[in-house]
Amino acid sequence: MDNQYDFSDIAPFADDVFQEKMAQLVKEPGFEHAVKYVMPDVDFQQFAGMLLSIPDNEVFQRQVMYPFLQMLVDKTTAGVTVGGLDNIDKDKHYTFMSNHRDIVLDATLLNYCFLINGFPTSEVAIGNNLLIYEWITDLVKLNKSFIVKRNLRLTKALEAARQLSAYIHHVILNKHESLWIAQREGRCKDSNDMTQESLVKMLAIAGSGSFIDNLLQINITPVSISYEYDPNDYLKAKEFLLKRLDPEFKKSPHDDLLSMETGLLQPKGRVHFHVGKSINPALESLSAELDKQELSKSVCRIIDREIHSNYKIYPINYIAYDTLHAGDRFKERYSAEDAAEFHRYVESQLDKVDLTEISSLDRNYMREMMYTMYANPLRNKIAAENAGNDVMDV
Repeated sequence: MDNQYDFSDIAPFADDVFQEKMAQLVKEPGFEHAVKYVMPDVDFQQFAGMLLSIPDNEVFQRQVMYPFLQMLVDKTTAGVTVGGLDNIDKDKHYTFMSNHRDIVLDATLLNYCFLINGFPTSEVAIGNNLLIYEWITDLVKLNKSFIVKRNLRLTKALEAARQLSAYIHHVILNKHESLWIAQREGRCKDSNDMTQESLVKMLAIAGSGSFIDNLLQINITPVSISYEYDPNDYLKAKEFLLKRLDPEFKKSPHDDLLSMETGLLQPKGRVHFHVGKSINPALESLSAELDKQELSKSVCRIIDREIHSNYKIYPINYIAYDTLHAGDRFKERYSAEDAAEFHRYVESQLDKVDLTEISSLDRNYMREMMYTMYANPLRNKIAAENAGNDVMDV
């Protein structure tokens, strides 16, 4: 693929500038503060000296990120598991596309799973709205992340979409790497995970073939992410309430930082990743007579079905579903003690919402949204498993 774009403003730092950029990063007071916050017992000067000895991003991921993630997994989860690795080949390259639960950990823990199973790590897409300090941009670009430009005016947005599409094709075809991108912009707050058509259209911009040919080149492979508990559930419920009270409400950079911090450091229970099958065979079966709009909708449905069908469902998902429906459809999947404990958990999370005045109706609304968050993966899995049936009882 001919490269007509300059990717320097969005691409990860190349190895030949890695040590220079790392030397700048360790001098940043904000970086030092963040390291000490996440690892309060660290000797920062010793840690910085170790970082300065690292030659490239591959060594950085194995010698720094892997031990950090192992510590995080041990402290904040009841275990991280992965399935579906037999669907991928270590010598091939993939565009991994997943549902999006946690700002930082979705792609980071997927790479952790690849590391512990001997697979190469992937480059990671991250929105520039999260890069509120220059040192954060430097950190993510040192850690194999590329930048997705957001909140642009139309002409700039089209230009950015072309550049991003070209870069993703460049990663697969020229750099011979895999990459991760979420199926939609931003986290899905209610866990009703659906792929954005605009994302699929962006991916198909680059390349000289047809819409489908351009997608075939990047080997889209869906990944399902299932957190037992979402540490940000109460923050998401709060955001739903604030938007209900004020449709113009928008989060602040502080809100995003709090979400990143909470997602990183608070308990998540069990975490499971499932790597699905490449959608290339399904793409090849689509009718050439469909127009681009119909094709993009069809591609979204294919991705969604693969993600939904491979969720791992936990007892709390069944409890949330039965609670919302005031029924006992899945009563065999959990105990009375499980249900009582989950209901206590929901109330304790709602107690964390830091709004000065919350009416009983407001709390009821947030409670319903929290149960909805935990019920939706089950709803979508049921729908995916019944796809093709005349009646979907969900």
